[in-house]
Amino acid sequence: MFRTIVGLAIAAALASSALAQDRVRLRVMGLPLATGKIQQAVEQPFFESFASRTGLPIDFDYKPLDSTGVKEFEQLRVMRSGIYDVVTLRLGQVSRDEPTILGLDLVGMNTDYKTARANVAAFLPVLDKQMQAQHNLVMLGVWPFGPQIIFCKAPVTNGLSDLKGKKIRVLDGVMARFMEKVGATPVTMAFSEVAQGLRLGTIDCGVTGPSSANSAGWMDSATHVYSLGLQVAVQGYAISVASWKKLSPSQQAGLKAQFAALTENAWAKSEELWSDGIRCSTGQTPCTDHKPFKAVLVQPSARDIEIVKAAVRDISLPAWAEVCDKANPGCSTAWKSSVGALMGIQ
Repeated sequence: MFRTIVGLAIAAALASSALAQDRVRLRVMGLPLATGKIQQAVEQPFFESFASRTGLPIDFDYKPLDSTGVKEFEQLRVMRSGIYDVVTLRLGQVSRDEPTILGLDLVGMNTDYKTARANVAAFLPVLDKQMQAQHNLVMLGVWPFGPQIIFCKAPVTNGLSDLKGKKIRVLDGVMARFMEKVGATPVTMAFSEVAQGLRLGTIDCGVTGPSSANSAGWMDSATHVYSLGLQVAVQGYAISVASWKKLSPSQQAGLKAQFAALTENAWAKSEELWSDGIRCSTGQTPCTDHKPFKAVLVQPSARDIEIVKAAVRDISLPAWAEVCDKANPGCSTAWKSSVGALMGIQ
């Protein structure tokens, strides 16, 4: 009996050791803390409770982007180094290293949530194929911060015409082209630096969503909110191919299912926070999740709405296609056969 007990104990210890060895630990670079509620209420809890909540043998070591010392535009380069396994890609900010990304969210293409869902779903397979081929990354999901609007520390009561001569922090190179067309000076600046830039006058305006602007301190300086949707600021979850291959097929399937739920949560939370962010920043009620401010809310004119819609065909698509086709031949053709087919643009 003694030998049996000892044998069972040894077997249990070996089984426990094998199970421990089967566990996978993945390092995550998440959203910046400065982006606010989705990072705090949706993303970080997802990663930190993952193993206990799902039962999958995957542990995540989660760090927000702005605690890593990595700049937003450096994310793809850092991922190639193998320091992180999973990343919340700031897609607009890393598009210089992979212009195909911008096909998800050209200026004027996604002006509301419903349209964005359809367009993102249509183009995501194209992007995933390119990310795997060129960056050794598998896309696990994409979601938006919501319509990106304009926050200024100067009046914008006449809409886009008031932006002429102003320095405006933009999300990506295609938005920069759009701002140049309306007479503004586009500025590239990390999100975490914008509040100080507005305060010091380094920039006059910035483009982001109302929840992010409120959470990151933009409203301490911004006096006017022009609610003209330009893009929806898509964010993406990706895992390195090397880390993906460490997982068994069943683990891969489980991880994909969990990220599908995460991105769906982020879509829903984004829409909820967008509306609350607008109300809180402009002195309206109910205001439940953000700080109250009294900035002037300016509704977009019919003329400006048409300018933005026309920007896809006239500005965004031609400017992007020129750059993307050089880096990824056939890029714009793939866009036209997917998103273009939905929008009637060929």
